[in-house]
Amino acid sequence: MKFAVSLTMERFSPDIPMARVKSNLLELARMADEGGFETLWTAEHHTIECTISPNPLMTLTWLAQHTEQIRLGTSTLVAPYWSPIRLAGEAALCDHLTGGRLEFGIARGSYQYEFDRMAGGMPQQEGVAYLKELVPAVKRLWAEDYAHDGHYWKFPLAAGVPKPLQKPHPPIWVAARDPGTFDWAVGIGASILSTPLSAPPSEVAVLGEKFRKAVADHPEVPRPRLMMQRRTCVYEREQDWEVAVGHAIAYGRAFENLFQNIGTVRNGFPEGVPYESVKGKDNYDPENIRRNLMFGTPDEVIEKLLDYEAAGVDQYCLGLTFNLPFELQKKTIKLWVDEVMPVFAARERDRARQAARA
Repeated sequence: MKFAVSLTMERFSPDIPMARVKSNLLELARMADEGGFETLWTAEHHTIECTISPNPLMTLTWLAQHTEQIRLGTSTLVAPYWSPIRLAGEAALCDHLTGGRLEFGIARGSYQYEFDRMAGGMPQQEGVAYLKELVPAVKRLWAEDYAHDGHYWKFPLAAGVPKPLQKPHPPIWVAARDPGTFDWAVGIGASILSTPLSAPPSEVAVLGEKFRKAVADHPEVPRPRLMMQRRTCVYEREQDWEVAVGHAIAYGRAFENLFQNIGTVRNGFPEGVPYESVKGKDNYDPENIRRNLMFGTPDEVIEKLLDYEAAGVDQYCLGLTFNLPFELQKKTIKLWVDEVMPVFAARERDRARQAARA
């Protein structure tokens, strides 16, 4: 199992200067690159300061100039906000500017608050239809002259310019949680980005089974990869869990606002829904959060990661963008590199030796 990190510029107060936000992201990206993480993922979001990323391709192009080897991925582009020609060209240019390090991740979208402002107010659940029309069109534009006569987009014969550096194109990843999206994505040869959110550990196995079924149902397609992401915080003292859990609860209340569009956003800063409205929900119970998310000492997170490995996860992604203090973000990456990665590298070497003897 390989490891990735999800990082996005974030600001939870107007008192925090953008220069600091930018330098924090750059320092974390360099740490991840030097520490041997496989991929750095960054999201697309609009009009909200807690995830400042109106075009993740621009962010990745910038980070490529300051890193050496880490893969650079969009997790995720939001299909209804793009057009095929624009996305094909901008993603391919990013692939060139990053030296062929782009991982192309795309999704239907999730925040209803954004859909009301970016997609004419359509229900975010309808974004999946845009996703299923957009991705095949982009793939065709990456390959050849192509005319499109679809439901959402129509254009005469056109070329995607430039063509990607990676051939035939950058690896494609699709965000999925429901079986239909798993099946469609695997069927077109895409890898899967998924998350159990704040659900119990059993959800990891459920998502892994959805992936296995999709792979089994498409034997004509080489097995793609499965990435799974959770909010992550590693600390040295067991009693430090309260800091991570407190930030997870506060961030979750802002997420409820954006996801359901039920709260106030002032000049880009979403207010958390009242604690009383989430109090008592399982995914806001402090003990549940501590157990379900990737929070713990190095030994505790290693034990949790074994469930992901058993579920067939190829890449575990540390979600670090939830208003976690910067020093704790850095500590998490350092402890992961120093104490978690070596354990799984050794397990991989052991499996390779066993396979060689078989």
